[in-house]
Amino acid sequence: MAIKVTLLTHTPNPEQTVAMAAKLCYSPSGIEDIREGLDEEKTSSFIDMLASLGHASPTEHAYFTFGIEGISRACSHQLVRHRIASYSQQSQRYVDGTRFDFVTPPEIAKNEKALAAYEKALKVEADAYKEIRDALAVGYINEKCPDKYSGTDEEIINAYKADDKKSCNAFIKKANEDARFILPNASTTKIVCTFNARSLQNFFAHRCCNRAQWEIREVAEQMLLQCLEVAPHLFKNCGPSCLFGPCPEGNMCCGKQKEMRQKYGREK
Repeated sequence: MAIKVTLLTHTPNPEQTVAMAAKLCYSPSGIEDIREGLDEEKTSSFIDMLASLGHASPTEHAYFTFGIEGISRACSHQLVRHRIASYSQQSQRYVDGTRFDFVTPPEIAKNEKALAAYEKALKVEADAYKEIRDALAVGYINEKCPDKYSGTDEEIINAYKADDKKSCNAFIKKANEDARFILPNASTTKIVCTFNARSLQNFFAHRCCNRAQWEIREVAEQMLLQCLEVAPHLFKNCGPSCLFGPCPEGNMCCGKQKEMRQKYGREK
């Protein structure tokens, strides 16, 4: 499954919202007339001024909510490290782990030997997940109904579900809690996240970087493109930190500053 990022919603008129906050800081305007005169040109002028001054707090008034799917748990764990944001993630407690797909890194996909080993390991883990989950569920069933059901784990679960579907589903969800420990970082997940514009600018500086892990870099690039569609002035200077100055990575620099500036249209 390919990575898909969807801008679900955002602050109405995000750039005007930021400009109103900036106008309040730098003019004697009252709240009742704070919108007056904020046409597109004046709005972009306020935003450019904020960027030139390094005054970022007004950008915190604009919020953007994204739906992200087709990423791995390895990627989502990096994403939620950006603490000034809100997250709602698909639960491995309540969603059957046998329904998850797996992300295959491109470097593994193009290496025949590595891919064979990778797919073999994923099958072992998927099979183990179902075996553990079913064994635990049957244990809960037998505790509640001793000696009532017999057969394979799957047969016992199906028989109990026919008698008491609600309790059976509850036992399966309880079993998922512990069976999920076998699931790999490759398991796909879905997540909804909300950032303010200032936090997004910081996110893009870190995750659009060429040294960012390939998966979260793709997420960041998709997010940035969609932000540019609805707030082009607010995000026009966004991207990796090396676009406007020296690489902050020091000895770990990728050495591709020129290529990155060309990619983001910043090469002079």
